[in-house]
Amino acid sequence: MTQALLIRGGTVVNADRAERADVLCVAGRIAAVGADAAAQAPAGAAVLDASGQYLLPGGIDPHTHMQLPFMGATTMDDFFTGTAAGLAGGTTSIIDFVIPDPQEPLLDAYRKWRGWAAKAAADYGFHVAVTWWSEQVCADMGTLVQQEGVNSFKHFMAYKNAIMCDDETLVHSFQRALELGAMPTVHAENGELVFLLQQQLLQRGITGPEGHPLSRPPAVEAEAAQRAIAIADVLGVPIYVVHVSCAESAEAIARARARGQRVYGEVLAGHLLIDDSVYRHPDFATAAAHVMSPPFRPRGHQEALWRGLQSGQLHTTATDHCTFCAAQKAQGREDFTRIPNGTGGIEERMAVIWDAGVNTGRLTPSEFVAITSANAARLFNIYPRKGCIAVGADADLVLWDPEGHKTLSARTQFSKGDFNIFEGRSVRGIPSHTISQGEIVYAQGDLRVEPGRGRYVSRPAFSPDFQALQRRAEQLAPTPVQRQKV
Repeated sequence: MTQALLIRGGTVVNADRAERADVLCVAGRIAAVGADAAAQAPAGAAVLDASGQYLLPGGIDPHTHMQLPFMGATTMDDFFTGTAAGLAGGTTSIIDFVIPDPQEPLLDAYRKWRGWAAKAAADYGFHVAVTWWSEQVCADMGTLVQQEGVNSFKHFMAYKNAIMCDDETLVHSFQRALELGAMPTVHAENGELVFLLQQQLLQRGITGPEGHPLSRPPAVEAEAAQRAIAIADVLGVPIYVVHVSCAESAEAIARARARGQRVYGEVLAGHLLIDDSVYRHPDFATAAAHVMSPPFRPRGHQEALWRGLQSGQLHTTATDHCTFCAAQKAQGREDFTRIPNGTGGIEERMAVIWDAGVNTGRLTPSEFVAITSANAARLFNIYPRKGCIAVGADADLVLWDPEGHKTLSARTQFSKGDFNIFEGRSVRGIPSHTISQGEIVYAQGDLRVEPGRGRYVSRPAFSPDFQALQRRAEQLAPTPVQRQKV
């Protein structure tokens, strides 16, 4: 049984408030919060001094790809090394993606990913991608929601001739998700336009990584976001747009929310801080290492994303952690469309967002908690088990040193990737300790993890959003006109 842990002298920060309080963790859960926590501690409890530091809910990264087979390669980080790196950065839970091959049954793919994830060091869940449609897919979605605790489904509007959803599949899947009380999520890029632009660029002799952002301009993302939002609006289902990267997509979400539509947006740490100049780096390996979709955007878009987070029109932050090495990226040396898409970041997300957000006055510490854990927990219906510091919640915590300094580098990261998109960036505000299931798993640079200690997190269907939408649909249900028969 896990030794009880008493964390004393820190400032507890939740999404709604911050207060000086002690926290007692017993048997993997939070047993007490407040001045009397010490009095409730059992004999022999370990004590962690949190003086001068913040105690935050453990981070939740709602968008990762561990051990992903994609474009003829498999990522360097598997579920153990990737979640271990996350713990070193203060992230105690992830939601990864099951992505079936074309025509592969959803349940078969899900079982395969569950097997891979058994080695995870931190808690995990899954979104499941719908990449094709049939009655079997419809039935499998029901099984996943009702028996496996999956409450979200992913739809790729990009990657033509591979995993791209057409509008018919989107409509069927969104409708089924509504019936099941599961959140539809979308990768919003117009795959037809991307494919056309890729071919045109290659014909012009633009074969290097600089072609990648040119083939996926902001308008391509904005069109797909608007289309998915419109489909969701007609069907009356909430929608979550992953990795919003440009001002145009953020504006589409803001417009829909202003109309009262339940639309949510996710931002990647990289898109908040990096611009598209990286693709014109003279070194191919460096430029290729930044190839991910949507791509990094021209200067100006980053500030628009920050404003979206500040205004509450964008809701979560993630990483899309997907670590392909230089040798894997090199398969696209003569054709940028063959460069495996993906970058890392699970270890750095919380530190770079604190440094660029809280330290600059863009965010308060409570707003930081909202966008790094609480909002994801609420949207995917695991709040208050995750995402807050309260009695009964999982004892997943990060002790945050606001004056701690670190220079980020691939040479010192725990991730097995060979490149760091934040290379050389110095940050102020870093985790000093990470607590998972009531145990200290990271302490001042010492990572204490082992494969398989992470748990699968079952997520219930029908979050409060769905309950409200059902009541609203009943209020607005159309009725036939009663006409006198002739």
